[in-house]
Amino acid sequence: MPAEPALTPLPDADANGRRADAAAAAPEPADFRKAMAEFATGVTVVTALDGGEPVGFACQSFASVSLDPPLILFCADRRGRSWPRIRAAGRFCVNVLGEEQRELCERFGSSRGAKFEGLDWEESRWGAPALPDVLLAVHCVVHDVHEAGDHEVVIGRVLAVDRHEVVDGAWRRPMVFFRSRFGVGEPDAPIAPDPWGVGDRWGWG
Repeated sequence: MPAEPALTPLPDADANGRRADAAAAAPEPADFRKAMAEFATGVTVVTALDGGEPVGFACQSFASVSLDPPLILFCADRRGRSWPRIRAAGRFCVNVLGEEQRELCERFGSSRGAKFEGLDWEESRWGAPALPDVLLAVHCVVHDVHEAGDHEVVIGRVLAVDRHEVVDGAWRRPMVFFRSRFGVGEPDAPIAPDPWGVGDRWGWG
């Protein structure tokens, strides 16, 4: 096997080619959060049943990973209260919100209050709470978990999907979160209230 080519050190770099000022150049958490707000995302609510009790939290960091086998990922704050219970449950549902579902977003984006109190939800046949009238429900089992700084990257193996993108013959629009507001290109769009309006808090509850 040929030897790996030697790195040509950059100016002020160590033997491994790393710039000595690399750490100093990293953005502060507040600056990084503000920068990442330039990336528009959808909004989901991750739910599970732990000991028969429903738990869940709002989550922006959701994506597909693989088509074969079908895998998705989401990121959860390691200090959060809901994620350890979802991990223990082993099964969960990612509920993708439509643009009209602000009330659901407010329920699950806050760490305060009873998220399921007075909510018309039902247990899916895969054993996790399915929220009412969501755009998409992705039913999963926990496949793998990777530590990543103050969060964990959760890989879910998809069991089934339920799509509800059309209602009464009309196409529904997704909830979009951009620059701490709901919607894109709407200067008067409502700004998300604290504490979940600061994007890195989602995944905490």
